[in-house]
Amino acid sequence: MTLSGEPLSYEVRERVAVLRMHHGPVSAIDDLLLDAYHAALGRADADPDVGSIVLTSAVEGVFCGGMDLKMAAASDVLALRRFVRKLYIGTLDLQYTLSKPTIAAVNGPARGAGMTLTITCDMAVAADDTDIGYPEIDVGLIAAIHNVHLARQIGRAKAAELLLGGRPIPTTEAELLGILNHVVPRAEVLDRALELAEAMADKSPTLMALARGAFVRQCDLDYRGGVEQQIEALCTAFSTPDGREGLRAFGEKRPPRWAPPSL
Repeated sequence: MTLSGEPLSYEVRERVAVLRMHHGPVSAIDDLLLDAYHAALGRADADPDVGSIVLTSAVEGVFCGGMDLKMAAASDVLALRRFVRKLYIGTLDLQYTLSKPTIAAVNGPARGAGMTLTITCDMAVAADDTDIGYPEIDVGLIAAIHNVHLARQIGRAKAAELLLGGRPIPTTEAELLGILNHVVPRAEVLDRALELAEAMADKSPTLMALARGAFVRQCDLDYRGGVEQQIEALCTAFSTPDGREGLRAFGEKRPPRWAPPSL
């Protein structure tokens, strides 16, 4: 079934859920698209007739242009922080808990947060006549999640060149570096992604869930450990006098009365 009037459509083909972004003009990621993507991942994971998931774009000539910078410019710091947390942590957590493999079918240029959607999938197929890139440094931002991911994937020196230089690279180069699994003619991108997805969808759902879970947990060991550390830090802050005072002040709609520094 395809959802009309939404920034992302959902259909099932041969036990593969195909998610198509069509948030024109460049499928820039804002709250509407991100919420639709997260909902579609959850829907596909809960569907017993789905064995794998493919993400692609229905916008002519582009996969995803990255974060909606107009939205970012109009946001205050807190709103931007909330959005970026949903984009990074929300997407990672969803991908972490999925029982089914995910494949990005990159059928046009992918930039910044578009690469976030790509690398948070398990695999990626891309067109041979396009490019990918991390242009954040040129638009007053930093590459954030890619600072964590890319050096592990392709090595520190090459990652530094791409993230600090901002230069887009052809998908053929990205395949050689190991960022992409397969690069094929543009007209074959979705078919190649579906071929991979259908082969995985034919596996035992139980064993796929176990196998993917074990694989993702091992690959994301440091990430999950970092999240656990942050949970501990939050619990520590909550247990301090100032933590309790802050919550009381919020509930009482008054300024908090902080204790003198004790650290």
